[in-house]
Amino acid sequence: MTLLRSVRLLPLAPAALLAACGPSGQVPVVSAPPPPVRAEAGLDRVLGKDARALISLFGVPDQDVREEPARKLQYASGVCVLDAYLYPPGPGREPVVTHVDARLPTGEDIDRASCIAALSRRKEAR
Repeated sequence: MTLLRSVRLLPLAPAALLAACGPSGQVPVVSAPPPPVRAEAGLDRVLGKDARALISLFGVPDQDVREEPARKLQYASGVCVLDAYLYPPGPGREPVVTHVDARLPTGEDIDRASCIAALSRRKEAR
């Protein structure tokens, strides 16, 4: 085999090595499991909690609106306004937070976890 021919075949060397890895010439593909789905950091302090837990975390809500089967607890500060929506997970069960909205007092959206942190600090300062 000439040197020129050897140089041309060099790029094929990895394929030749891989062909020797299995009976069909295919390398088994091992993939990592997908990363766990996480709730937005900080939301876990509120999502899935009942009204007693929210009152323990933030204090008495500024608004408590009940429209069966839903309930909305609203907490407001100079930093943000948080709306926590509670729905029963099943018939006869205690309503829990299934959704949270957060906004600045002027109405623009704000990161929900940041609002939760700000409202938690507000209660701790009292």
